[in-house]
Amino acid sequence: MNQTVNILDDLIGFASVSRDPNRMLIDYVADKLASHGVNPVIIPDESGKKANLYAVTGPNIDGGVMLSGHTDVVPIDGQNWTKPAFTCTHEDGKYYGRGTADMKGFVASSIASFIDATHLELTSPLHLALSYDEEIGCIGVHSLIDMMGKSKYKPAFCIVGEPTEMGLATGHKGKTAIRADCQGREGHSALAPMAMNALHLACDLVSEIRQMQAELALHGQKDDDYNVPYTTMHVGRIEGGIQLNIVPNAAFIDFEIRNLAEDDPIALLASLKERITPIIQAAKKTAPEADIQFTITNTYPGLNTPKEAEIVSFMKLLTGNNSTIKMAFGTEGGLFSRNLGIPTVVCGPGSMDQGHKPDEFVSAEQLAQCDNMLAALNQRLVKGI
Repeated sequence: MNQTVNILDDLIGFASVSRDPNRMLIDYVADKLASHGVNPVIIPDESGKKANLYAVTGPNIDGGVMLSGHTDVVPIDGQNWTKPAFTCTHEDGKYYGRGTADMKGFVASSIASFIDATHLELTSPLHLALSYDEEIGCIGVHSLIDMMGKSKYKPAFCIVGEPTEMGLATGHKGKTAIRADCQGREGHSALAPMAMNALHLACDLVSEIRQMQAELALHGQKDDDYNVPYTTMHVGRIEGGIQLNIVPNAAFIDFEIRNLAEDDPIALLASLKERITPIIQAAKKTAPEADIQFTITNTYPGLNTPKEAEIVSFMKLLTGNNSTIKMAFGTEGGLFSRNLGIPTVVCGPGSMDQGHKPDEFVSAEQLAQCDNMLAALNQRLVKGI
């Protein structure tokens, strides 16, 4: 446990907010692994200031288990912290600091477990995958997945250590983020009916999104394992206009679809386009240039590992949990499952109730449970899986 806490202390000291480099943290991990005879693969971005890390210990064969975590954290801007955000504070059986729950607690435990594994006679390999820019849409992990896709060997299972209070999560929703650019025609507000207000087009679009959401809630696919058991559509931003006496010629909205595995976000977007066609056609009668164009700005798939999958029974033995859960928030697990075909679950210390908030923490009890799970994993890898 002390090794995990010492590593967590160091990790929290790296202010690896997504907008900033994470390379110092990655180099720290690489040096630590190298001191135990492992030379990890570092996959930098174009700037060289951010990077993924991938390491393997044990035999060079297919199989084994991959521990996956992201190294970036969300900003602290505008939050009222009472403890230093980028120093790990030990207090009342808790470890405070940005990223302790989401998800440097798991990353610290994984590094400690990996180091322990280097001194064991593993029959199946242990893989460690650390990524960047997860918090802004699972962006950084793609280069790591590309590398793994070309690798001769790949793990049999993947554990993504997002905070689940050590519950065993077999699924989460997918997410598609979309920008809608609304084109109108400018004019003097005194002659507003002769122009085409782009903000009005945007509001008409929002109205259709809200109507689709209501229909999904009433008649759409349901999965009661989620606290919100249906696919959601949410508008997060709207912008347009310069000043009150000018009819705006442009506006945009940013919205998202968080979909159940049974729903196709591209099909939902196509349905939305069909629904707004009459709105655009009516606008073109006043301004032929009027239009609404959609751009998908980011997307990642959901995760829907069958409850009867081998990895689920394997994890139940490691954790002692007999039940499974599903999560509203997304992870990189869906990408490992879809792109690489690796059966994946999510299980990690801490709660997302603390994530992204001031005075974020993970409890010592949760971190100890994670250490125990990974110690049990190492023993399984010694026997072979």
